[in-house]
Amino acid sequence: MEKNRLEAFSDGVLAIIITIMVLEMKVPHVKTLPELMPLLPVFLSYVLSFIYVGIYWNNHHHMLHLTRRVTGGILWANLHLLFWLSLFPFVTGWVGESHMAAAPLALYGVVLLMAAIAYVILQAAIIRHQGKDSPLAQAVGGDWKGKVSPLCYIGGIVLASFVPWLSIACYIAVALIWLVPDRRIERFLSQHEK
Repeated sequence: MEKNRLEAFSDGVLAIIITIMVLEMKVPHVKTLPELMPLLPVFLSYVLSFIYVGIYWNNHHHMLHLTRRVTGGILWANLHLLFWLSLFPFVTGWVGESHMAAAPLALYGVVLLMAAIAYVILQAAIIRHQGKDSPLAQAVGGDWKGKVSPLCYIGGIVLASFVPWLSIACYIAVALIWLVPDRRIERFLSQHEK
């Protein structure tokens, strides 16, 4: 099967996720900027989740650029990823509304962890289908980011009950290391398109 429909569907779902997240932010009934301060956690949780959705969209795009064709297994692995990403609006809203309380922060970390695992499963399904010598397999290589991220998420989940700001710091740290698109794929593409 061609990958175009999978790519278009995924892009649409991610756009809807962002739309739902922004629609969850209610218009405040205040008249001054200082009165907005209680809403800062809601806005900051939205910003972090927006960045995460952007990271997934960007890296998903890069990964699919190195994918020739898709199978039923790849389609299901992609749906698995989209399922976890579709929970972002819920956990984002809960974290913001609760002013970053322990349980919402821990669940936020669980959803981030499960999305990361789902991404790795999708990547593995594509590599399994295309072979160990495929462009994606060569581009991904050791994948240190993919190994460090789950550990940081687990740290954030555990820290949520004890030191919430450190939990948030773990989630921000992972976002920062993934903020730049996967350079391995870009390098691979530039080397092989010459």
